[in-house]
Amino acid sequence: MMDVHSLSLSQRTVTGKKVKQLRRQGILPVHMYGSGIDAQSLQGTAGELRRLLPQVGTNVPVSIEVEGSDQENICFVREVQRHPVTEDLLHIDFMRVDVTQTISAEVPITLVGSAPATQQGGTLLQSLTSLLVEALPMDIPVSIEADISGLDDFDKSIVVSDISVGDNVAILTDSDEFVARVAAPRVEAEDFGIDELEDEEMEEGEEDEEVEE
Repeated sequence: MMDVHSLSLSQRTVTGKKVKQLRRQGILPVHMYGSGIDAQSLQGTAGELRRLLPQVGTNVPVSIEVEGSDQENICFVREVQRHPVTEDLLHIDFMRVDVTQTISAEVPITLVGSAPATQQGGTLLQSLTSLLVEALPMDIPVSIEADISGLDDFDKSIVVSDISVGDNVAILTDSDEFVARVAAPRVEAEDFGIDELEDEEMEEGEEDEEVEE
């Protein structure tokens, strides 16, 4: 079972345009909705929420404690709003889940190992950066590893079906989708015999001149 991050929030009575005043005070608006609860307008300290987001992404559970309530809320981040210019954090939506029911989530792919074909001048390309999976909330993986050590030539690739995630997680992404491969190096101009081509072009030019005469 993965670690659960904790977050303390309080009820929010300020709504609409007045929310800007909260942000100036270092408080961010939060919305929590989902299984077993009515939608709630909440608020939390901006610093704590900024620190939390990079740690949990959208696939790590957060245990939210709301001031004045003893109800346990296991939630996932579902939407983050930022300022279009400054990218300052403006608002966060959390979705409460039933820990006994499966959910779907996007989980990032981490490439592990070293692809031998890159030693031949090839370039490692990652076509897919995340997988859609289904599992119980507490079984959603933080990341999924894809071993690239088998990519020892340019004809080989890794597809979704090559990745193992265990019996408690189901991958919903199409099994035939490419995850990674090593692209062959671009062939330099000299490999095509440019000098020979130039000689041929000169000869053709001379022949053309003779025809014109």
